[in-house]
Amino acid sequence: MLSTGALRAHLLAARLAGPVATPREVSLRSYRLFAARDPRVTLGLDPEWGWGERELLRLMAEKCGVSDDPAHVSGPDVIDPERTLAGLDAFAARLSDAALRRAPVLFGTGHPHRLLGFYAALADALSSVGCAVLTPAQGRCIDITTRFGVRTYHLDYVRGVALVREPGVRVPGGGTGAHSHSPLPVRVALEAAAEARGPLPELVVGDHGWVCGAGQLGIEAIGLADTDDPALFVGEAEGRVSVAVPLDDAVRSAYYVPLTRYVLNRACLSQ
Repeated sequence: MLSTGALRAHLLAARLAGPVATPREVSLRSYRLFAARDPRVTLGLDPEWGWGERELLRLMAEKCGVSDDPAHVSGPDVIDPERTLAGLDAFAARLSDAALRRAPVLFGTGHPHRLLGFYAALADALSSVGCAVLTPAQGRCIDITTRFGVRTYHLDYVRGVALVREPGVRVPGGGTGAHSHSPLPVRVALEAAAEARGPLPELVVGDHGWVCGAGQLGIEAIGLADTDDPALFVGEAEGRVSVAVPLDDAVRSAYYVPLTRYVLNRACLSQ
């Protein structure tokens, strides 16, 4: 079993926590946009409280460990590894609870190039103990607004994890998908599950719009979030996201393997 100390060292060495690759300028820009309710950063969440830039900065300092000094405007942002470890423990506890209840679960990611393996291993583990890993709306077209205008994507599942495909990609079940912040894929998936009168997820696991979109609809949601993703932490503060784990969500995919092992062990889901 990977010890807490060993994982802490890995978080810092891989820059999953500590000084991370996300620039401070990018994080502050996200807080400004969130305060203005820009849908590119609210990720499907409709905040109930008033969140100005100062309030968001204080929240992110509390949740992630970033500097709460508004005069600190450049350089790499920082994530406190102790907060990451606490988040991973809480994340594992929710997975363990789902496993004990044999709850249906939906996995989805907007970071398939980096995080697909992490989520797929969790999906495999939950499936092995009797949880239904749902795959509604396979192949459905979704129109998503991007910086290039509205583009049509396709919802696909790889090893039980939902993602969206770039336009023109026609390899169902293989390869990786597109980077996306949109909550539309989870809305489409949930609508399809309801229309089919099949089971609805009791837990959604993922990132970006998958977590915020599900939480906004009242479904328990847990996920990973970087310092420039304030929506998940606002959702957690307001009680619509169960767990938001602070870490860099865009490092090499191999660097998440120790986190997978740690979470599965803490959730008592290791084979």
